[in-house]
Amino acid sequence: MPLQHQLKPLSVAFVAAALGIATYSGMDVAMKGLALQVGAYNAMFWRSLITIVLAGSLYCWRKPVWPSRSALKLHVWRGFVVSIMAFLFFWGLKYLPVAEAIGLSFIAPLIALYLSAVILHEQINRRSIVASVIGLIGAGVVIGGRLSGNYNVEMGQGILAILCSAVLYAYNLILQRQQALVAAPTEIGFFQNLTVILVFGTLAPILAVVPPIAIVPELFTASILGLFSMLMMSWAYARAPASTLLPVEYTAFAWAALLGWIFFSETLTFTTLLGTAMIVTGCLVAAWQTGETTDAVENPAA
Repeated sequence: MPLQHQLKPLSVAFVAAALGIATYSGMDVAMKGLALQVGAYNAMFWRSLITIVLAGSLYCWRKPVWPSRSALKLHVWRGFVVSIMAFLFFWGLKYLPVAEAIGLSFIAPLIALYLSAVILHEQINRRSIVASVIGLIGAGVVIGGRLSGNYNVEMGQGILAILCSAVLYAYNLILQRQQALVAAPTEIGFFQNLTVILVFGTLAPILAVVPPIAIVPELFTASILGLFSMLMMSWAYARAPASTLLPVEYTAFAWAALLGWIFFSETLTFTTLLGTAMIVTGCLVAAWQTGETTDAVENPAA
C-alpha cells in the first residue's frame, strides 16, 4: 500500500489515542478526589457499577455476537489485571501529586518492551536496553526527589503502590493490543468492566460503603471519562501497533500537571520534571526503533 494511504489511518489512530489519554488523565484526577473522600476501594467499586451499566448499554445496543472462548478468556484476564492495577494506582495516588504518580508510571512502556519479547517473541536490541536504563534512572530521580523532601511512610507506600501498578500496566499494554485485534471496543468495554465489578464485588459485603449523594456526580464523571478513554484506546490500538502509539502515553504528564494544579493546587518540583524528562526520553528512544519495523493492522471487528 502506498505511504500516503497509510498515513491517514495512523494519524487518526494517534489522535484517538491522544484523546483517550487526555480523558484518562481527567479520570485519574476525579478518582483521586473520590479516593480521598471514600477510599480507593469504594471509589473503584461504585465507579465500576456505573460504568458497567453504561458499557452494557452500548454493547447491547450494537446487537453483538457472543465472543469466542479465546476472546472471552482474554477479556476476563485483562479485567482481572486491570482490577489489581487500578486499585494499586488509585490507592497510591492518595499520597502523591498526580504528576509525580503519572511520571513514575512511565516506566511501564519500557517494561512492556521486555514483556513483548517474552509474550510476543519480539527481539530486543541494544537501543531498547539503553532506553530502559535511561528510564529507570529517571524513575530513581523522581523517587529520590520525593524521599529527600518531606518524606513519610505513607508517601513511601504510595510510591511502592504506583511502581507495582506500573508493572501491571506494562502487561496491560500487551493485553490491550492483543484484545483490540480480536474484539470491538464496546465488547472490550463491557466484558472488562464486568470482570472488574465481579472482582471488587467479592469484597463488597466487607468493604463497600454507600457513598454520600454529594459525590454521585463525581462518580458519574469518572465513569464516563474512564469508559470513553477505554473505547478510544481500544479503537486506536486496533488500527496501529502499540509501538507506534507509545509516545502518546507521555502526554499524560502534561494533563496530570495541569489538572493537579487546577484541582489540588499541586506544584511541580525540579526533580519530578527532570526525572520524568529522562523517563520520556528513554521511552521515545525505544519507540523510535520499534516504530520503524512494525506495520499497522486493521481490525475488522472494531
